[in-house]
Amino acid sequence: MNLKELAGRIEKIISGRAVDGFEISAGASRNLSLQVKEKKIDSFKCSSPVGVSVRILKSRGMGFSYSTSMSDADLERMIDAALIAAENQTPDPWHGFSAPSPFPVVGGLFDEGLAAVDEQEKVRQAMELERLTLAADERVKRVRKASYGESEYEVYIRSSEGVEGGFRGTSVSASVSVVAEDGDDSQMGWDFGFGAHFSDLRVDEIAATAASRALALLGARKIATLRCPVVLDNQVASDILEVLAPSFLAENVLKGKSMLAGRLGEKVFSPCISIRDNGLLPGGMATAPFDAEGVPQQDTLLVDDGVLGKFLYDGYWARRDGAVSTGNSTRGGVKSPPHLGISNFYIENGSIPAADLVRGIDKGVFITDVMGMHTANPISGDFSVGASGFYVENGAIAYPVKEIALSGNIIDLFGSVEMIGNDLRFFGEVGSPSLRIAALDVSGE
Repeated sequence: MNLKELAGRIEKIISGRAVDGFEISAGASRNLSLQVKEKKIDSFKCSSPVGVSVRILKSRGMGFSYSTSMSDADLERMIDAALIAAENQTPDPWHGFSAPSPFPVVGGLFDEGLAAVDEQEKVRQAMELERLTLAADERVKRVRKASYGESEYEVYIRSSEGVEGGFRGTSVSASVSVVAEDGDDSQMGWDFGFGAHFSDLRVDEIAATAASRALALLGARKIATLRCPVVLDNQVASDILEVLAPSFLAENVLKGKSMLAGRLGEKVFSPCISIRDNGLLPGGMATAPFDAEGVPQQDTLLVDDGVLGKFLYDGYWARRDGAVSTGNSTRGGVKSPPHLGISNFYIENGSIPAADLVRGIDKGVFITDVMGMHTANPISGDFSVGASGFYVENGAIAYPVKEIALSGNIIDLFGSVEMIGNDLRFFGEVGSPSLRIAALDVSGE
């Protein structure tokens, strides 16, 4: 489907209505997801959704509606529904649409050859992922799931303010979860990989990492409660950073729902810490030339050497706060209106090899997994979560540990970072290197 032509049809219909402004957003995609188990295809799903949405501005009210049918009658119904919603909404002086601005050139988003890759080769990738994982060690007893997924998508936007643009992208991913056993002891491991191109996938690396994670935890012991230095691997650090991320959204700041409200310009975190939201990051999962409102995405330095310098804005919250949009409008698809969110959000990489972060620690823990991080208080930052990993003694990893819990405060945690690894990795849209924390409360036996 030609999305530009579709937008033209919709604009023509809108021109016959009395509106103060409009925004058309259209999207189309081709998606594939498959899973293999025990050398057989366990699931195989394909879809090719097309959808369009409109926002209508009328008397300072903003109405939204969408359609997955492209018939003229359904498009008219969509527009009328948005107009009725706008007319019946409480007027809000901050509603509006963004002015046009040149979009940056962003390369590497689309894999021209992805569609030509035979589906059997994609199945083979998942099969090979399962095989390599099981072959890693005789103690790797089973693969719970090996999966492959891909998406080829197109986005187009047009507004009454003159914003117009579109782009195409592709994404591929693979993941595996594995169980390792030794006697009565059983441990799980997981890993994944993603990229914009089919050639980006490295199933051998994914298999090796997942297997090693499970194997390394075999023989885990309990430890006594202590307060000690803690090293967080990049996945755990990313999990914790993801809880902090909403505090950088201007909406939460202005509503008093942010840990960072009222602290702009303060040294909030360790001077080791710099945090960015970069919608133009090469290879990033959220990289694109423009956001959900047609505002150019950008690289925003939020925390510079521990000092909180900026928050993230979309159009609405920028107008409300007398600021400028940082290109952080996002949407979950055409069925939802745009809202404020992160793009590629991460702690800047350090220079210390991750394996060296345990050096100099007399007694401590190296955490490789946390459970229930989503239960952390999003406003106060207080948390108490289950964890597993390794006991550190005399500057080296001694043995795996289990049934421990970490507790503390997220702001305090990032404020007490004393070393940063050089292993920045993204887990979706959020990324972090491994971090060494000066001290945390670790509950054991």
